[in-house]
Amino acid sequence: MKKNTFYRKRKFWYWIGGIVGAIILILGIGAIILSAKWKPLLTNKIKEGVTNASNGLYKVEFKDIHLNLLTGTAVLDSISLIPDTNVFQQLKEKKQAPAHLFRIKLAHLKISRVGVLTAYFKKKVALSAIILDNPSIDMIYHKVTKRPDTVKDERTLYQQISKSLKSIAVGQIKVIDADFDYYNGEKKLNQIKHLSINVKDILIDSAAQFDTTRVFHSKNIGFELLGYKSDTKDKLYTLKLDTLRGSITGKDLKIRGFQMEPKYPKIQFSRKYSVQKDRYDLNFKEINISGIDYVGLNNNGELHVQEINLGPADVNVFMNRELPPSTLDKSGNFPHMALKRLPIPTIVERLTIAKVDVAYGEYNPKTKEIGTVKLNGLNGAISNLTNDSARLSKKGHAYADLTTHVMGAAKLNVKIDFDLKSNNAAFKYKGTVGSFDLKALNAISKPLGQIELESGKVTSASFDVSANSKGSKGVVYFYYKDLKIKMLGEDAEGKEKKKGLLSFLANTLLIKDDNIAGEKGRFATVTYERAPQASFFNIMWKTIFKGMREIVGIGIVPMKKMEEPKKK
Repeated sequence: MKKNTFYRKRKFWYWIGGIVGAIILILGIGAIILSAKWKPLLTNKIKEGVTNASNGLYKVEFKDIHLNLLTGTAVLDSISLIPDTNVFQQLKEKKQAPAHLFRIKLAHLKISRVGVLTAYFKKKVALSAIILDNPSIDMIYHKVTKRPDTVKDERTLYQQISKSLKSIAVGQIKVIDADFDYYNGEKKLNQIKHLSINVKDILIDSAAQFDTTRVFHSKNIGFELLGYKSDTKDKLYTLKLDTLRGSITGKDLKIRGFQMEPKYPKIQFSRKYSVQKDRYDLNFKEINISGIDYVGLNNNGELHVQEINLGPADVNVFMNRELPPSTLDKSGNFPHMALKRLPIPTIVERLTIAKVDVAYGEYNPKTKEIGTVKLNGLNGAISNLTNDSARLSKKGHAYADLTTHVMGAAKLNVKIDFDLKSNNAAFKYKGTVGSFDLKALNAISKPLGQIELESGKVTSASFDVSANSKGSKGVVYFYYKDLKIKMLGEDAEGKEKKKGLLSFLANTLLIKDDNIAGEKGRFATVTYERAPQASFFNIMWKTIFKGMREIVGIGIVPMKKMEEPKKK
């Protein structure tokens, strides 16, 4: 009896399994038939949808579409999204063109859990994910003008699509390992590889259209770049990046481990050029940017940032003086003049610098040594960095307030006022220097000036200078005591030796041992003529140095002028 019951139960389960298998088979065959029937319909709908949604500006092409109604997945092969340049030109003429165009190509576009029947019968598009694997994305900026009398379509996206669709819901859109190129017209400005983007919880419906917590209809748009490495165009530097993470919703960008490494040692690197050129070795451990208006950047081609935080960081700059100077006028590289060359309108409300160590070294072919000026622990802030014409009409100056320790000994505070509207690079700077032992400067004075500071202590110093591309004028105060120097030269074997007579004459006849603050304290009114090849920091330092020379008593000894560039 029990045996018959067992066989009846087993027969029942076989029967159930057969029915389920038959249903699955029927559904599978039906899905294949329906997929084949839906394929041309979906192909046309997708192409028409892209063209209509962009008002003819974009066309989408793909080789094939694979649709599985049972799993709700779709895969499009060999896709390209291409702008119609004729339509774009027509929009430009009407002053209705967007600032950016996009070109996108990818091998496969994967869509998972698509409710095809729900979309067709209920007019609701719902899907779990859209995945773009290893796409090539070009973003092209065009300077376009807008008609002031243009009547904007104030309707929300939902209101524009509500006649054909009730809602669109996408769990996430993932762009994995993309190659991204940014162009200004036909000129490529930036190239990024291995970029990933994740857009979460996209919803377009009657309620979400007024949800102010959404950006581009999503709850969050994040992007990430890991392990980036690339050579510069001249093949002299390697650019490295550990991580870059940002969020459009959070309006932030966090960069870790950004480096610009020279490919050659200092002297070898400099000889790759025929003229003097700075060699940079940069290591920014952290860069944090907040308050980025990504929406304005996309819509208007304008960059507005609330704050940039730099540091900790190491900045090393080197110059080889054995080479002839460049014919280039470096006033164009002054910070506020360089701002003018940015390709898009830019506003940075505040740039904060913290724990940045700066070293500037020069090779003296006469001594065959490198003298290095070090600024340890540079801290401070710069406000209103901009080239935006509207902002400049209201705020035409940028202000810097910086503090550092020169050679790790002398505390320096300097305030700089940049005239952003000036055509001759005008700026003002003033500052104070705390007390320090002058022997700390021997690391600079011996290799670059062949002078050793045997003794001396600075009690305080200050300066107030106005400058531009032609030169500078200002006043320098320099108070010190017990100053003694040693003039240096070389013996027959090229070894360093003291020039005893010159040192005696300098200390006895020229140099004034001290300058005590008070009514009898000396100060210098300085006028300095800038050489075209002199950098921003060169004119700042040389003006102060000239004032110090005059106060010390060697102002009658002419300062060595920069070597003239070779005429071609």
